[in-house]
Parts: sequence; structure tokens; C-alpha cells
Amino acid sequence: MNKLTKVGCSALCGSLAAIASANAGALDVTGSSTITWSSSKGTVTGNPIGMNSGLTFSGSGELDSGATYSLTLTGTDKAGYSGGSVVMDTFMGQFRLGHADGGSGIDAFDDKMPTAWEETWGTSLGTGVDLISGVGASTNVQYKTPSWGNTYLAVAWAPQNGGGTANDKGTVGQANGYKQGGYDVMLNLGLGGDGILGGLNVFVGGSETERDDNQASSNDTEGNHEEVVVGATFAYGPVTVGAQTTGEFTGNQLQGEVEYYHNTTWGVTFNVNDDLSLSYAELRSKKGFVGKHHSGVNNTGTVWLNDRVDMDVESMQLAYSMGGASIKIAQTDMSGNNYTSGSTQDKEATTVALSLAF
Repeated sequence: MNKLTKVGCSALCGSLAAIASANAGALDVTGSSTITWSSSKGTVTGNPIGMNSGLTFSGSGELDSGATYSLTLTGTDKAGYSGGSVVMDTFMGQFRLGHADGGSGIDAFDDKMPTAWEETWGTSLGTGVDLISGVGASTNVQYKTPSWGNTYLAVAWAPQNGGGTANDKGTVGQANGYKQGGYDVMLNLGLGGDGILGGLNVFVGGSETERDDNQASSNDTEGNHEEVVVGATFAYGPVTVGAQTTGEFTGNQLQGEVEYYHNTTWGVTFNVNDDLSLSYAELRSKKGFVGKHHSGVNNTGTVWLNDRVDMDVESMQLAYSMGGASIKIAQTDMSGNNYTSGSTQDKEATTVALSLAF
């Protein structure tokens, strides 16, 4: 029985090898698992032990013309499928279909600040920060020019921004109400060379999505949904610093509705050696409303609230790798959690993680 099993396996492996050779393609699987312990000062956390697991399937091949293509499918956080993309690289540039994986347009630059582990807002606190996404959160098509060094121009388009994802031959209706078709334009300038500016990278981009007022909460919209980003990073030796600012303008016109989000963040990392990295970063996010709105009256008349709420987050992080394993620690402090003012929204948390790659 064992001999028959071996023969069957050998025949199957030979068939698979022949298929792979005929199609000049390959499929690789990588993954990771992270175990975390999270504690938050002044908050009941319950069971602080968490686990993240993920698999990434990466396929690649080549056409007779020399153009290459690749497929990436990702499943994270106990999800069967969370995002994917099909990419074709040609002498004319790169063509990419993004299946709501966040890798296209300005969504790929929502936070490009250097960090030893996670983004400032990406630890265990759950800040609720609003980030730019453009058409990257929807199924979209992107064209990227050939790169000169790390300099390129990318244009992404979605016929229904926020329309969700569909299987082949399928369609998806409105999943985000008022948002219609949208496009992103992103320019990345990699200033390479041997001079002191060799580690400088500058990026700027914008997004515009049409709005259907009949699908909005009220027929008060005059402008489209617009998003912008500008920033830079600079690496010199073991140190990398960066800063960026983003803006999101909803197009709302009715008093009291959300008019904009404005995020400013900066960060610095220091690579002590090949295994140990340290970082510090800060984020300020502003949520603005149309005009001013009131919550009631007192003996002097109407009490008006501020037309803006701020969220501030800062995080110190450490990452130490040991081959396929790494230990990571983040100490994060914030105020204005979920854009809510008051001392009860001041949070502090420590997150310790053990990550295993395979």
C-alpha cells in the first residue's frame, strides 16, 4: 500500500510539474501568525490574549512577449479572503486590478511614515481614525508608468467607488450609498543618487469621487468627495524620518454634518542593527463639521459647540527579530478617542506581540 501511495504521489507531482512548465508559472504560499498581549490603562480589557493568522498566495508567470503577470490573494484575521490583485508588467508600464486590497491609488499612501512595527493608530487602542482611501477600497483598475529609479505616476479608476467586490461574471450594487465613479492620481518621486539627497522620497496625490445626492442623507451636497495627500521620507544611514498630511472633503453642505478630515503625522525610526529597530511617531486628526451646531440653551442664550474635534495619538515602538520570529512592543497614548472629547476618551495602552513567519 505504501508503494502504491508513493507511485501515485510521484505521478501527481510529475503532472503538476508538467502543467507548471507548460504555463511558465509558479504559485507560492507564505504566512504568519502573531500572538499579542494588550493592556489598556483605565479600561476593562477582559481576556488580553489575541492571535492573528494570515496566508498569502502569490502566483507569477510570463508571456511570450516578455511581459510578466502576478496574482496575489490574501486572507487575514481569521478571514477566508480579505483582498487580492492581478498585476501585469509590460514595457509600457504596469496594469493592476485591485480587488479592494488597498494597494492602488492614494490608499497605498494613507500612512507612509517609518515605523518599527505598526502605524501609530494600528496598535490595540482602536482609535477610530478616518484615513484617506480614494478608490483603493473598491475594485479598481490602475495604470502605473515605468519607474525611473523609484519615480512613477499612477492613475487608478473605479466605476463604483465603495461598490464592494464581486466574483467573476458578477456585479455589486451600491454598498456605500452616495458614492459613484472615482479616480486617483498619485506621483511618487524617488530622488536617488550618491549625494546626501539619495534617501529622499516625495509623494503627492489626489482623488475625486462623484456623489449622487439622491442617495445621500440629505439633498444638500454641492461638491464631490475629494481627498489629497502630500508627504516625504528621508533615509540617512540607520535613521529614517518622514512627515505627511492628508485631507478628505466630503462635499456635505448641511450644517452639523461632517465637512472634512485632516490628518498630520510624522515619524522617525532608528535601526540599531540588523535585528533591532526603534521608532516614535505622532498623529493628529481633525474632524470638522459644516458651520456650528448647538446642544441646547442656557440663561445667556444658545450654547454653541466647537465645529471641530481633534484626535491626538503618539506611539513608541520596538521590534527585535530572531530569524523567522520577532518580538514587538508598542506603547501608545491618545486623546480624543473616536473623535470624542473629554477625559474619558484619553487612552493609554501597551501591546506586546510575538510574530512567527512561515
